[in-house]
Amino acid sequence: MRFVLAPLRAALFVLHVLAGLATVLVVYPLAGLATRNRINRVWSRGLVAVCGARLVVDGEPIPPHIVSTGLEPWSLGRLVLSNHVSWIDVFAINAATPCRFVAKAEIGRWPLLGALVTRSGTLYIERGRRHAVASMNHRVRDHLKAGESIAVFPEGTTTDGSTLLTFHSNLLAPAVEIGAPVWPIAIRYTDGGRPTDAAAFIGEMGLLTSLAKILLARDLEIRITVLPAIPVQEHGNRHAVARAAREAIARVLGLASDERQAPRV
Repeated sequence: MRFVLAPLRAALFVLHVLAGLATVLVVYPLAGLATRNRINRVWSRGLVAVCGARLVVDGEPIPPHIVSTGLEPWSLGRLVLSNHVSWIDVFAINAATPCRFVAKAEIGRWPLLGALVTRSGTLYIERGRRHAVASMNHRVRDHLKAGESIAVFPEGTTTDGSTLLTFHSNLLAPAVEIGAPVWPIAIRYTDGGRPTDAAAFIGEMGLLTSLAKILLARDLEIRITVLPAIPVQEHGNRHAVARAAREAIARVLGLASDERQAPRV
């Protein structure tokens, strides 16, 4: 049955992405942050469903004002940190709580999806360019001050979900500087209740190959676990905050929490 459904899901996926692209081109320029966040959340939930996956969100409850507006009670946004398995992580997290993501510049060159995430406000960082991190941190700081939630994948690359790499702390600097809370999120993929690499987007795998694997999965579940915010003032510096976030996510995933045991890229 899954081989019959996969082509239908693929067609619906393309139509859904085209509808999303039309929305960000026509509606987003006229809409405020609250409206864009509501659209983002509903559209992302639709994308996950079109892919045949089931989304489960647990852990810390997400206050309604964050879901609807992206604004925090103390006016600063949150810096969201998550482990990274797949390109669909972005949409699963957005389906739980809308964020503006920091991503590598190559994603903007993907067909359809690249144009969509670019127009929806993704912040691109040119890896290997001098001063790229400093420039990005200025932009992240401005968005946090404006009350937006910014999401970062501090591992710097994807894994198959069976390991957790060292967390790089460079992009945590803006949150530490202005006192914005850091919000860890753990993401897990299971198929029939068992851990799976069906969604893993690793190595030289192409986007279409990854999409096909997801569409052919039997019973793919994406579980987002929202962890308590880390008060940056209590940890003192970005390195300590990164370690605390990694330890919290590792505990949820059942992986080694000691950063000294973490593989490095």
